[in-house]
Amino acid sequence: MPKPFVIQERVRWGDIDLAGIIRYDAYIRFFERGEGEIFREAGLATSTLAGRLGVWLPRKVLHAEFESPAVFDEQLSVLTWFSRIGTTSLTINFDVMDEHQKVRRAFGHEVLVCVGGKEMVPKPLPEEIRQGFAKWLIEGE
Repeated sequence: MPKPFVIQERVRWGDIDLAGIIRYDAYIRFFERGEGEIFREAGLATSTLAGRLGVWLPRKVLHAEFESPAVFDEQLSVLTWFSRIGTTSLTINFDVMDEHQKVRRAFGHEVLVCVGGKEMVPKPLPEEIRQGFAKWLIEGE
């Protein structure tokens, strides 16, 4: 059974508001970290996709929901996985949890569309991307 890719990240001073709790927009940084690290783990660092495969994966959708506030210096677990790998797009999901993965702080997803580097029109996902992310494909999520 596939499992999410997990990283740890701490709530930084710049992530909090005057009440000492995380700002909603700071969760996007956690999504971005999870995304960057899962790409790197798959051997598909986003910095090399355009040069190596001739594609970019810009975001078409960004969705986030907030359940419980994190606080300054709290260690969080960011769970990242794919719920769909389509013909020209993929859906990447995130759960931002407390350090012990018992309390969900926020969750969300992004839809990334595969486009050619110059023309910016949808094109089929390269097989290398499909295979690279297959072990984190958890359908039905």
